[in-house]
Amino acid sequence: MHDACIFKNTGLLRKLPAGPFFCDWHLTIDNFEMPVMILRDPACSVLPWLMKLTLTSSEPLRKDSATDSAGNLLQRWNVPLKLQLSRQMASSGAPGGKGDSSVFVLIVGLSTLGAGAYVYKTLKEDKERFNDRIKAIAMKSQDMKSTSEVGAASQASTGEKESRNRPAEQGLTTAEQGAPETDPSARPECPSHAPFLLIGGGTAAFAAARSIRARDPGARVLIVSEDPDLPYMRPPLSKELWFSEDPNVTETLRFKQWNGKERSIFFQPPSFYVPARDLPYTENGGVAVLSGKKVVHMDVRGNVVKLDDGTQISYDKCLIATGGSPRNLPAIERAGKDVQQRLTLFRKIEDFKALEKISREVKSITIIGGGFLGSELACALGRKVQATGLEVIQMFPENGNMGKVLPEYLSNWTTDKVKREGVNVMPNAVVKSVCVCGNRLVIKLKDGRKVETDHIVAAVGLEPNVELAKSAGLEVDADFGGFRVNAELQARSNIWVAGDAACFYDIKLGRRRVEHHDHAVVSGRLAGENMTGAAKPYWHQSMFWSDLGPDVGYEAIGLVDSSLPTVGVFAKATAKDTPKSATEQSGTGIRSESETEAEASEITISASSPSTPQVPKQGEDYGKGVIFYIRDKVVVGIVLWNIFNRMPIARKIIKDGEEHADLNEVAKLFNIHED
Repeated sequence: MHDACIFKNTGLLRKLPAGPFFCDWHLTIDNFEMPVMILRDPACSVLPWLMKLTLTSSEPLRKDSATDSAGNLLQRWNVPLKLQLSRQMASSGAPGGKGDSSVFVLIVGLSTLGAGAYVYKTLKEDKERFNDRIKAIAMKSQDMKSTSEVGAASQASTGEKESRNRPAEQGLTTAEQGAPETDPSARPECPSHAPFLLIGGGTAAFAAARSIRARDPGARVLIVSEDPDLPYMRPPLSKELWFSEDPNVTETLRFKQWNGKERSIFFQPPSFYVPARDLPYTENGGVAVLSGKKVVHMDVRGNVVKLDDGTQISYDKCLIATGGSPRNLPAIERAGKDVQQRLTLFRKIEDFKALEKISREVKSITIIGGGFLGSELACALGRKVQATGLEVIQMFPENGNMGKVLPEYLSNWTTDKVKREGVNVMPNAVVKSVCVCGNRLVIKLKDGRKVETDHIVAAVGLEPNVELAKSAGLEVDADFGGFRVNAELQARSNIWVAGDAACFYDIKLGRRRVEHHDHAVVSGRLAGENMTGAAKPYWHQSMFWSDLGPDVGYEAIGLVDSSLPTVGVFAKATAKDTPKSATEQSGTGIRSESETEAEASEITISASSPSTPQVPKQGEDYGKGVIFYIRDKVVVGIVLWNIFNRMPIARKIIKDGEEHADLNEVAKLFNIHED
């Protein structure tokens, strides 16, 4: 007699605790228990084809009931047992005899053999990986030891003197004092590895480097810049530098701000940076700049970049801050080399130096473009009209200066302002072709007009530099251009993008790409923080500003598009309402530096009955005022015309995204009626 549980009438089995993918049963034959493992299918039912047990009996079954210690109901079957294995697993032996034991031994043996093979294979692979790791550590230690011996003094009398001038990372032990000294200049110019690699040497890259070092004081940051110069700010190239009275301004690159204070366009002097070849050996880390080098290929899986000279650099974290390149006109691109040689695409220090020199040598310069850069350069060069007799022409397809940004009435007023600076402004001018006739350039317009000039400055926008997208497998936005990034400015694992090249999602205004100094500062700073583990989203509403000389300027935030409905509220200006006065209050010529991320904590708007704002009349003197840009009854952009240091209030209004019944009351928040 045998105690057993019958499972689906297929045999005598006793079920044991089971796992998620199999269940264990014990088969009892003549007081001999044989373990049987039956796999489960996805529905956790027993696979009937694995083992088929057939119960046969010549006598009727008798069933008794009982309970176990846990109170579970068991069934006791009193049967004359005769087990037959299915044909697939039958043996020649008698039931319960040698054949059944042979099958059991075979199963257990095969299982043991398979388990042993798996364990052997796993241990062998682990041993190989362990040995490889030990070799790598040993090689690295040997390299570090050889570099630490560089600069050791051969004599004690000269050792102390040399140690004072030796880099911090070359601290030597007593045993190393006699090692031969190796010239640090023998180190390769470019390090083979950089924990933080920043591609691009503009504002965004420098802001990221400063942010990384602030969070990780020992970080080693390498900036690879195609520009031959150290990181610098671009706004003064089209603003303050042109108003400098220093005849050597192109060499010093120092300028007086509107408040009279002098500063350099470079963010930091050369002494701030660590030589690139010394970066891996500097004890406390630092920031190094590899100038005049371009990254041409990215292996994002291997975390390696390739430079234009074939050098490879591995990295742990990488920032793409490649900025953009000035656009050119198709008509000029088709014109040939003779025209190209008399063309300036204004962007860099070398462009400022070249144009300043040209402005002293030629009789006529034509600026094509009516946006921020074109209008600023027109006003800057217009100052030379009275002093040198230089002819300055500005042409653009819009109806007035900044026609894509400002409402029509304010654009027309700005155009008159530029004309008063001595500039010959030609609106509604579309370039058809450019050629060289004699010794002059001839610009033919689509309406038949012709303009003769000596030099052309094209200021028609910026094209983001996204050449690395192909090799890196990064996505480029089809509508706005630039690398598409998430809310944390991350393009993919270990790669971030900031500045002009980043196409990000604005939670208030939708997906955008911004080409302004303030955005480069804030996005670079945030990317640097996230590269060190901050995981912060980009919620900042960046601002930008433009000055038409020291007396007229404006600051803007959000979507400022002249195609949107606008509401303007103006007041009479005072002597304090000028860019010059604004810099005196903030203490900096780069106004966004004083209020980069500031936001008003709370604003209160007085309740009043809705009123219809009056559209300003043509010819009015727009001393100072606020222009609201409306979309779906909500303010999405604000221009502060000759109103400064009020950007936190504007940022708060756009962030709140509320509908306002009376924008005249909102305008009072900016204190435009104060004397």
